[in-house]
Amino acid sequence: MKRSTRNLVVLVLIIIGVMDAMAIEEAAYKVVEKDDKFEIRDYASHILAETVVEGDLEEAGNKAFNRLFRYISGHNRSRANVAMTAPVSQEPIGEKIGMTAPVGQQRVRGKWGVSFMMPASYTLETLPEPEDPEVTLRQVPARRMVAVRYSGTWSEQRYLRYKLELESWIHKRGLTIVGDPVWARYNPPFTPWFLRRNEILIPVNASAD
Repeated sequence: MKRSTRNLVVLVLIIIGVMDAMAIEEAAYKVVEKDDKFEIRDYASHILAETVVEGDLEEAGNKAFNRLFRYISGHNRSRANVAMTAPVSQEPIGEKIGMTAPVGQQRVRGKWGVSFMMPASYTLETLPEPEDPEVTLRQVPARRMVAVRYSGTWSEQRYLRYKLELESWIHKRGLTIVGDPVWARYNPPFTPWFLRRNEILIPVNASAD
């Protein structure tokens, strides 16, 4: 096989893999208003599996991901057999929970809180209890968020750049920020940087309507 043809095949396989990985449940929301790359969204209530870690923006995300991934892959106190969508795990220790998007990250008491959204089919009562005491489950109420979407690498420099743009847009619209920014990543690490979907979301007061 010629090198150019082989490279093309590899690229196609990567894109197919990325598209397949993106075909997972996402946080449910309704777009209230769209302005270029900015959106005002109303999110439905949902449940997060969350862990708090130390480190800088990039290091914290990597450190927490493995801990949360182990929880959804079966390292929990339930022993029920539940079909898993993605990712696939070969170790049937406990209940497996389908992967969702996005992976959220935000400041918590000078540290970083990193979270996976749980599938909507679960409640706090039906989710398996984490074996790791560093993983907790919590219900997030319905809320209004302003979002900016961008592609590219998961660098702190890009995070700060788009967060500043989003905060500026919010202030220009006269909206009131009511919580900390959330850094949302929708793709697995093997996704090429130019195909990644990244977002920064900031909660705002919905009573302005």
